[in-house]
Amino acid sequence: MLQWSDLKREKNFIAGEWVDAAGGVTVPVVDPSTGEQIGTVPNAGATETRRAIDAAAAAFEDYRELTAAERAKMLRDLSTAIMDHQAPLAELLTREQGKPLAEAKGEVGMSAAYILWFAEEARRIYGDVVPSPWKQRRILVTKEPVGVVAAITPWNFPSSMLARKIGPALAAGCTVVAKPAMQTPYSGLAWGVLAEQAGIPAGVLNIVTGSARDIGGELTSNSLVRKLTFTGSTPVGKLLLRQCADSVKKVSMELGGNAPFIVFDDADLDRAVEGAIAAKFRNAGQTCVCTNRVYVQSGIYDRFVKAFADATLKLVVGSGFDAGVTQGPLIDDDAVSKVEEFVADAVSKGGRIVTGGKRHARGGLFFEPTVIAQATASMKFAREEIFGPLAPVFRFETEDEVVRAANDTEYGLACYFYTGDLGRAMRVSEKLEYGLVGINEGLITTEVAPFGGYKESGVGREGSKYGIEDYLQVKYTCIGGLGA
Repeated sequence: MLQWSDLKREKNFIAGEWVDAAGGVTVPVVDPSTGEQIGTVPNAGATETRRAIDAAAAAFEDYRELTAAERAKMLRDLSTAIMDHQAPLAELLTREQGKPLAEAKGEVGMSAAYILWFAEEARRIYGDVVPSPWKQRRILVTKEPVGVVAAITPWNFPSSMLARKIGPALAAGCTVVAKPAMQTPYSGLAWGVLAEQAGIPAGVLNIVTGSARDIGGELTSNSLVRKLTFTGSTPVGKLLLRQCADSVKKVSMELGGNAPFIVFDDADLDRAVEGAIAAKFRNAGQTCVCTNRVYVQSGIYDRFVKAFADATLKLVVGSGFDAGVTQGPLIDDDAVSKVEEFVADAVSKGGRIVTGGKRHARGGLFFEPTVIAQATASMKFAREEIFGPLAPVFRFETEDEVVRAANDTEYGLACYFYTGDLGRAMRVSEKLEYGLVGINEGLITTEVAPFGGYKESGVGREGSKYGIEDYLQVKYTCIGGLGA
């Protein structure tokens, strides 16, 4: 088994080769727990990206001709390679991203699960024979790979976000040029090592690091790229959509969220608190499906706030490698400053800090898990995505009131609510304008279910049987002259 240092590659992976950027220009990679530089990666731009696209386009011609069974075997081997190296991949992830090692291992395991799922889906890309309105013709509907896929992924889940894109792309017969986030490039580049181990042909998977503007500009403008898949913020997603319009690329966008977490009076209080902790503080609150607004009905509001704050105080902040740690650092100074800004705004408008509220005593990029009571719609976090360990708790009176408040956002990715009333469970679920709904559950992401949002939270779905559709195009073939 390779060690984490063997998986940490400091070159780009293009056409099956490990290469530097032009001129050997590099950028540093920093451990957010310590602030120490752990290495460098190439600062590539349009030239290197064009080379990667050309390699993917060339490889596509042969790769698309492989049978579904052959592609499925490659993906099964890739899943096996991931799990064979789960521990060192997790260590590498924690070093560059900061999340607790247990969470990193879970993410790597989820990466393997996505790849294995799409290995199975590769053999289930079915077409149709449509009853013909003409006696001497037959109508066939088939599905073909869209072509070269550009994949841009974020730093908060640097392994599993790539798995959600590489898996369906390769299963469908597409080739890929991937750009991982510059805060966490090593988990992305490690996919090149894994691809080599799984016997994936050269050029089928290419990975470039460097300037987001230059690489993204080439990926969106190059006519050889037929699809772009992106996970990240809504503003960046909108920019990429505009850039893709000129060449009418297929797109999938998994964008920002503003997830409500609703607790009704009839909920199981202990279960709701447990779910809120999981939904809010996983990865230090740095997830797109993370709870952003906690709404609690007035009858149990005070009890919930106390129980939630008590549970929050049990969270252990520290290095992801320390035993028992449940929350690591934030990703950078801007992230910490943003959380501080939210706290100051809330306090200035009548919010009450129940626990936390400031930088952690460890210093650096660590922030105390924070609960703020008496939250109101006038506070910034009611409209903006927090992306940090801050949980504002709002009070509500009626079901209709909280549904309106929950839907009062341009986002529509994930939401959660707790109730013991089956009728309410169905009513509220149908009224909430979100792509993912968790009822009495705070962690609901799985490779077997579709992941994606309503409104400005995105376009398309990842995972599940629906996740491969965006990597395919439908062809209608009419066969005539079949008469005697």
